[in-house]
Amino acid sequence: MGMRGGLLSRHFQSLANWQALSDQLPESCVRIASYNVHGCRGVDGKKDASRIVAVIRELECDTVGLQEVDYRLDYIAARVDMHAVPGLTLVRHDGPYGNALLTRRKVLGVRRLALGYGRREPRNALDVDLDVCGQKLRVIVTHLGLFAPERRWQVRKLIDLVRETQERLVVLGDINEWFPFSRPLRWFNRLLGHSEVDRSFPSRLPLLALDRVWVRPRPALLALKAHRSPVAARASHHLPVKAIVATEALRWDPYALSADAEGLISGQVRYHRPPRKAASLSPSSWRRAP
Repeated sequence: MGMRGGLLSRHFQSLANWQALSDQLPESCVRIASYNVHGCRGVDGKKDASRIVAVIRELECDTVGLQEVDYRLDYIAARVDMHAVPGLTLVRHDGPYGNALLTRRKVLGVRRLALGYGRREPRNALDVDLDVCGQKLRVIVTHLGLFAPERRWQVRKLIDLVRETQERLVVLGDINEWFPFSRPLRWFNRLLGHSEVDRSFPSRLPLLALDRVWVRPRPALLALKAHRSPVAARASHHLPVKAIVATEALRWDPYALSADAEGLISGQVRYHRPPRKAASLSPSSWRRAP
């Protein structure tokens, strides 16, 4: 089998493993993604919101944070059967543009934080509280600037926003950091825990992990991967990055996982075992801890 065939084989096996794990987790685990849709403009230069819809359907997530989404937000939300929470940052000649959150969870509250820096392009963070099976989950969607001092200022603002928060927290978005040891990434990792990453840009041959997901508490991040598919490689210059986040303590029995789900540990998907103290000898693979 050629190199391309081997890559495709590993890709489809990875998707099967992700699905196997997701199928064995309770509804209280959020399937969440970050996706820079690039104004629905694909790598071929064509604007086609239907391709973005196809990618979001492939994700099989219940919550998706979008960046660079435009007036097509309502069209996308209607076709994936999700509620749209706009956090649009500017109005262009063709309509509003910026961040948004799509979700099937109940929305408890919405806040917007301006992150504009001087005369640079306006930026913001969309701060949303979700009800997940009776538990509150706070989700922040953002898209940081292209200028290094701008990103450092924006990250300080975000850290001030969440430093004292006690609820479960997800921070996701296009962070625009090319260097893995940059100060903004170190600051986020120090506060929220060092998150796994997967390369998401450019979509046809991903080399850089520009799109990130942080979760606090850190053990609540159960899995993370960039979503690769033929349509995702064409629909935008970024691949979506998706994660599974627990909103309650879970007991885990590794012997009860299916072979496909156990395959996640091999490295095809960034997978995180819960701490040893959370292990269980119960016959079910995942269950709510007492």
